[in-house]
Amino acid sequence: MPVLNAGDGAGHHPTQTLLDLYTIKKESHLENLSIALVGDLKYGRTVHSLAYALSLFGADITLVSPASLRMPDSIKSDLSCKGTQVRETCDLGEVITNVDVLYMTRIQRERFPDPVEYKKVASCYRITPEFMAGAREGLIVMHPLPRVDEIAPSVDETPHARYFQQSFYGVPVRMALLKMLIGGGC
Repeated sequence: MPVLNAGDGAGHHPTQTLLDLYTIKKESHLENLSIALVGDLKYGRTVHSLAYALSLFGADITLVSPASLRMPDSIKSDLSCKGTQVRETCDLGEVITNVDVLYMTRIQRERFPDPVEYKKVASCYRITPEFMAGAREGLIVMHPLPRVDEIAPSVDETPHARYFQQSFYGVPVRMALLKMLIGGGC
């Protein structure tokens, strides 16, 4: 009996990665993509899986997070061994003009046992239409949803927003996976 890995807590989320890749492919290109993964990179399982998948396509990955929520060293080491270019910064402003995709994630309050520690980083990254005015032309903004306050609702109306389309692809991509498993191809 085939089994689909739908995720493992704070570790990985492979089916989300498939719909993320599909979204990127529909909008742009997967090969040699420049992407910034932003927010909770420590517990954000979507970014763990996506980073591994993009390494297969020669991606240039910039990790943007507060120090307490950096991508785990084991993942960065794996990516480096695969020859993936990985940079880290805490300054979102320095990457906005250099990336094809801005992949935002929420800071996950439920991962913080101490509310004071959560409040220190809760709103450290927030994009607005004004911030996006400095973005590279054609840049798309993705988010696995739900969002909290890291993307202002007014960004929804900009040509950059792709997170609702990304979310929409979740059902058909997972249906295609199930169809492949039960037979009939995709």
